[in-house]
Amino acid sequence: MPGELTEITEVATALGMLCPDLASAVARAPAELHNVPGTIWNRIVDAHAQSKYAASFASAFDNGRAFRSAVDGLRGRRPRLVEWKGPHRPPGDDVIPADLRIDHVYLVSCKYLSRVLLNPGPTRLFERLLVGDERSPENWFARTAPDEFQAFYVAAATAVGRPDLPADVGLLTRPQQRQLKEALGARSLPAELRAPWQALCAEVSRRSAATWDAAMASPRDRLRLLWRMLRITTATYFVLGTDATAHLRLRVDSAWDWMQAYELRSLEVAPRPAGQPEVAWQAVVRPRASLFDIEVSGHVEIRWSHGRFFGFPEAKVYLDTPHVDVPGFHVLR
Repeated sequence: MPGELTEITEVATALGMLCPDLASAVARAPAELHNVPGTIWNRIVDAHAQSKYAASFASAFDNGRAFRSAVDGLRGRRPRLVEWKGPHRPPGDDVIPADLRIDHVYLVSCKYLSRVLLNPGPTRLFERLLVGDERSPENWFARTAPDEFQAFYVAAATAVGRPDLPADVGLLTRPQQRQLKEALGARSLPAELRAPWQALCAEVSRRSAATWDAAMASPRDRLRLLWRMLRITTATYFVLGTDATAHLRLRVDSAWDWMQAYELRSLEVAPRPAGQPEVAWQAVVRPRASLFDIEVSGHVEIRWSHGRFFGFPEAKVYLDTPHVDVPGFHVLR
């Protein structure tokens, strides 16, 4: 389920396309706004009355207004239908990351204060290059650095005074995982765990980068991976949101448009030292109408999403290059 702030920003963006001002927008749900259940609409109305969400409402509403007036967008026309996708995420490969659909044609992704491109499982990213949506039942730490993972576990169990836990990390039950997570709840690790943790990070990073690089056996593999990470897909869509300093209003090329305008020169990956397992990626792209290359960079953080030892690690794919500087991302006109 989307969080409250996600609901606010996505629905308020839709309202900006439909209503002259925010006050009248929340006074009564527009008939043209579809797929917003009454319970969620009531939450949004209640949130609008709270000052802590005022900036989020205003920013999202302004983005909707900008899309309505944009030449690339609705060109001043009030839409006849705005559909909110909500928590529904269809299965499958290369899905456009749309949160809103306008008049059955315009697809809009709402992205507020986030540099995260994707959040797949490590196996899907590093071995399958984001093809398919199946989650692996394997723990990526145990698979890529079994000795270091076991050593970190033994040190952790000793540090928190739990000699009753299984000798092998792979035998932890779900309740035991939760107990160990809670015992290690502090953000900073105890001093005696830092060395085994860094050893685990280094080996997971190294093996992940090597696996990822080996999976990209051809230039086509690298191009398609870059497209999947950047969410370049079969159709043009739009991104409305904010970054750290300003509104983010973009038109994103389709794969067809991208191929006509750009050439991928290289896509390289490498382990990167950090406080957790991390792999850096960098693409070099050359516009076909230019002799100057453009670098696009990011990184992947491989980490537990719900606390140390609880569940399996995930792989968060980040974009470090500003969105407006990415080939195929165009500022909305």
